[in-house]
Amino acid sequence: MNIKNIAYSFVTFISVVVILIYAQSLILPFILGVLLWLMMRMLKSALEKIPLVRRGFPSWLKNLLAGGLIFLLINVLVNILSTNINSLRETLPSYEPNVDLIINKINQLFNVNLMNVVQEHSGDLNFGELLGGIFNSLSGLISNTFMIILYALFVLLEESNFKPKMRVIFPEERHYNRLMGIFAKIERSVSKYVKLKTIVSLITGVLSYIALAIIGVDSPVFWAFLIFILNFIPTIGSLIATLFPATFSLLQFGEFWPFLMVLLFVGLTQVLVGNVLEPRLMGSSMNISPLVTIMALSFWGFIWGITGMILSVPITVMMIIVCAQFDQTRRLAALLSENGRV
Repeated sequence: MNIKNIAYSFVTFISVVVILIYAQSLILPFILGVLLWLMMRMLKSALEKIPLVRRGFPSWLKNLLAGGLIFLLINVLVNILSTNINSLRETLPSYEPNVDLIINKINQLFNVNLMNVVQEHSGDLNFGELLGGIFNSLSGLISNTFMIILYALFVLLEESNFKPKMRVIFPEERHYNRLMGIFAKIERSVSKYVKLKTIVSLITGVLSYIALAIIGVDSPVFWAFLIFILNFIPTIGSLIATLFPATFSLLQFGEFWPFLMVLLFVGLTQVLVGNVLEPRLMGSSMNISPLVTIMALSFWGFIWGITGMILSVPITVMMIIVCAQFDQTRRLAALLSENGRV
C-alpha cells in the first residue's frame, strides 16, 4: 500500500468518525429501529411455533401481532421508567445530608484524616448531578422511542420489497446469492446475540430486583432496569451495574450494611450469571477477540456514549461477517476474530 492510499484511508476514516459523531441523532434511532425490527422477527418466529398461528395466520397478521406485543411492552416499560425516574428526582435531594454522616463514619472507622479533604469539598458535590446523566440518557432514549418505532415500522414495510430490489441491482445469480448470504449471516449472528444477551440480562435484572426489594432500596424497578441495560455492555457493564445501586444505598441509608449487602448479593448475581450461565448459553459463537471487544467498547463509547457501548458487539459482529466475504478484507476479519477462523 503506497502513501497515497494510506492518506486516502486515513482521511476516509476521520470523515466517517466525524459523520458518526455529528449525525448520531439521525443514525442511532435508525440502528435501534433495525434492532427492534430484528426483535419483531424473532418474536414472529416464536409465534410461528404455535400450530394455530403457523397454519391459520397470514404473514402480515403475524407481523402485526409481533409488533403489537413489542409496542405494548415498550409502552408499559416507558410508563414504569418515567414514574421511577420522576420519583428518584424528587427524593434524591433528601439523601444529600447523609454524605457528611458517611464521611464521619469512615473517619471514625479508619481513624485517619484522609476523608477530611473530601469533607472540605463535600459542598461542591452534587449527587443529583451524578445520577442526572443517567436520568437524562434514559429520558432521551424514552423521548426517541417514537422515532425508533417509526424506523422499525418502515423497515418492516420495506422487508417485502427488499429482495426484488436486490435482484434488480445484482442481476447475476452468484452476486445476488452472495449478498443474501451475507445478510442472512448478519441477521442470524446479531439475532442470536441479542436474544441470548436479553435472556441473560433479564435473569440478572430480575434477581437483582428481588435482592434490592428485600434490602429496601428505593425504586428497585429503576435499578433493575439499569442493571438489565448495563449488562449489554461487555466487561465493565456488570461492574458499573453493581456499583450504582450499591452507592445509592449508601446515600439512602447512611449506613454501610445496606451498601455491603447490595454489593454482595447483586455482585454475586453478576458473577454467577456472567461466569456460569452466560458462557454456557453464548459459548464462542460470536468469535470476537477479547482485545477487540475492549477496543470496540472504547471506540463506540467515545463515539456514541453508553448507547455505543451497548451496540459495540453487534456492530463488530457485522464488521467481521462483511469483511470475511471479500479477499481484500479477509485478513482484517481474521484479526478481529477470536480464533482466526472466519
